[in-house]
Amino acid sequence: MATEIRVPTLGESVSEATIGKWFKKAGDAVNADEPLVELETDKVTLEVNAPAAGVLAEITAKDGETVTPGALLGQISEGGGAPVSSVKSDAKAKPSQPAPAPASAPPLQPMAARKPNQRRRKCRPHHQLRK
Repeated sequence: MATEIRVPTLGESVSEATIGKWFKKAGDAVNADEPLVELETDKVTLEVNAPAAGVLAEITAKDGETVTPGALLGQISEGGGAPVSSVKSDAKAKPSQPAPAPASAPPLQPMAARKPNQRRRKCRPHHQLRK
């Protein structure tokens, strides 16, 4: 079964994007979350990542075409890419060095009781402080 690659939501006031550059060609193996294509808008340039691992079966939107949110960019067929679960399990299998224990903070001291007639000091804004 093929997985569709679609244009993501671009933003509140952005209604279209231009295909900047494809990083992969049809027939190339792709991994899940691997950047596939660059979209350019009048405000930002963003990358569209592969929604699943497999083989880039078809590119429907060519470089320089204008597309709208939700438009079909291409399709990924199953097989060929490294599954995401194996990458995560490898990361879990090789534990990194344990994080150093945080330095212990000194124990909190109780606040000194203020006398009832004692006035609070007024705070000054930072621009009024003397240097």
